[in-house]
Amino acid sequence: MKSVAFHNLGCKVNSYELDVMQQILQEKGYRIVPFDQIADIYIINTCTVTNIADRKSRQMLHRARQKNPEAVVVAVGCYVQTDREGALQDGSIDLAVGNNRKKDIARILEEFLKAREESAARQIKPDKTLGDTTILDLDRPCDYEEMTLSRTAEHTRAYIKIQDGCNQFCSYCVIPYARGRVRSRREEDILEEIRGLVAQGYQEIVLTGIHISSYGIDFEDGACYRGESRLIDLVEHIHDRVEGLARIRLGSLEPRIITAETAGRLGALARLCPHFHLSLQSGCDETLKRMNRQYTTGQYLQGVEYLRQAFPHPAITTDVIVGFPGETEEEFACTKAFLEQVGFFEMHIFKYSRRAGTRADRMPGQLTERVKAARSDELFALEAKQSEAFRRDYIGRQAEILWEDRREIEGRTYWLGHTGDYVKVALPAGEDDLSNTVTQVRAERFLTEDILLGSSV
Repeated sequence: MKSVAFHNLGCKVNSYELDVMQQILQEKGYRIVPFDQIADIYIINTCTVTNIADRKSRQMLHRARQKNPEAVVVAVGCYVQTDREGALQDGSIDLAVGNNRKKDIARILEEFLKAREESAARQIKPDKTLGDTTILDLDRPCDYEEMTLSRTAEHTRAYIKIQDGCNQFCSYCVIPYARGRVRSRREEDILEEIRGLVAQGYQEIVLTGIHISSYGIDFEDGACYRGESRLIDLVEHIHDRVEGLARIRLGSLEPRIITAETAGRLGALARLCPHFHLSLQSGCDETLKRMNRQYTTGQYLQGVEYLRQAFPHPAITTDVIVGFPGETEEEFACTKAFLEQVGFFEMHIFKYSRRAGTRADRMPGQLTERVKAARSDELFALEAKQSEAFRRDYIGRQAEILWEDRREIEGRTYWLGHTGDYVKVALPAGEDDLSNTVTQVRAERFLTEDILLGSSV
């Protein structure tokens, strides 16, 4: 059988879909090899969230072509979904496969290889009506693409895709054009996939998607369009109906979904990890309006307070974009003050990157890279301070750790794992194999900047 090499760019949804594609081809008998090796087929799962992501996608496609000029190079996903003309003109690409066709990768490859072999036998060039690249279905997806994962590269934690698409249309984001509108996966299929992964030994699942807070808004009850999130219902059903699962973790959440009722329902779930990623993007209401984020900082802060009332020590993490078009010194100062007020466990800080095809790309007041870099440096320093404070609060306390792997740190071997709120902890390795087990430890001190040293209790 032919060898296949994969490379993934972008989000956890892309990672999940790549795992499924790899699983499908392995079951068909293809031999999976590392991307840096010579392969018969290269499959690059592309990303388009920024212009930089587009460039990285093209670079990996060109690298695959250079690695083996005779290989079949396949570009799948968001980059080719949004740039059909670019895919047509890119001589590195043999096959361009849009979103919602990844589940068909085995059949697509077989048909393409068969057609190429037949053309070679007749000594004629294959009929590619769209130039040098075969394009397959780059219309915007409208149905949920059914995929099921039975194993992942990780051994303890599995990501579960529960929905696709986004209806938010933030002014800086092209993803609704790449992924289409919200489509939700059937609850029965989600539960079945999780049960299968638990049977394989996975202790923790992470619910992921393009916009998981919109889960279920596309469902119909009879002829009635529901139009409201059913994410909390889904989480409760996973908690109550899947036996043997140690942890449920949530992916990125829309701040507006956290109400007093929602936080209370989440707080009643013993196996839910108290780790909540509430995407913020800016701590200034005027900037949020230009971003079309559809909430205020006051609403965001109220959601955080609800979670802190429902959980004793929840980890609140977020995303922040600095240097958005029109962001004044006063607006940036407002953002920094708000971040200090909330107090996060971790912040993912990004310099605004222009994305062709978005409203923000056409906005006046584009900031220089120098200004964006200076502002991001300020927030990185704040993030380090807040993250240390959150971890330091663990010292002297007991916590359950899900052990994941072994690592050598400063000449000594440790087991590494995470608390429910995703603090990384190390334990000196002994004779026992702790992989994929949950034990109690006491946090003693910092081992490194981002790892606490624990002792068994």
